Amino acid sequence: MCGRFTLTASGEELAEAFGLDEPPALAPRYNIAPTQPVAVVRVDPAGERRTWSLLRWGLLPRETAEPRRPLINARAETAWVTPAFKDAFARRRCLVPASGFYEWSGAGKKRQPWYFRLATGGPFAFAGLWEPPFDPVDPATVTLLTTEPNDLARKVHDRMPVILPPDAYARWLDPGAGTHAVLRPLLVPFPAGAMSVHPVATVVNDPRHDEPSCVTPAGLL
Repeated sequence: MCGRFTLTASGEELAEAFGLDEPPALAPRYNIAPTQPVAVVRVDPAGERRTWSLLRWGLLPRETAEPRRPLINARAETAWVTPAFKDAFARRRCLVPASGFYEWSGAGKKRQPWYFRLATGGPFAFAGLWEPPFDPVDPATVTLLTTEPNDLARKVHDRMPVILPPDAYARWLDPGAGTHAVLRPLLVPFPAGAMSVHPVATVVNDPRHDEPSCVTPAGLL
């Protein structure tokens, strides 16, 4: 699963990376946690213009009569047929910009947090699905797709978020590309050689800590 990530790129970097007309006005985030607002990139209904907005992390499927437990992750292998996700998979896909993400190894009180990012240090995109709110006054909600780990992530966890390469952004956002046959080839582990990882301090375990120290390399427990 993916339960924490960062977004520290500037608005200008994000506008360039994701083809946005205007730079998003976003403060650096070092410890984004479920139920918090996250930036997403979507396209207008015509599929012609990319926009950004803030959605709540934890998808609430509209296929149920009442809101249920927020779903922060969806398995890429089955999301297209899972009742909670299949409509969003077909109609409401988005990019979730990030600068890195955390996973934990070990068990009990000695779990070690690790910080994964691109080797270049630049921003990237998770594959996301979104749902409109049950109540119009609430924000829309979003979930992150996960897949099997690459060789780097496998050392820490048995799943990793789906990271889309830039040349896949247009296809993932395309309103007319909602079939499993078209989209499934995109939902694969990101190349391990294009990523880096280092251990960080357990300060990141508490989502109230949202500061640069969360990503600072630290010694192992």
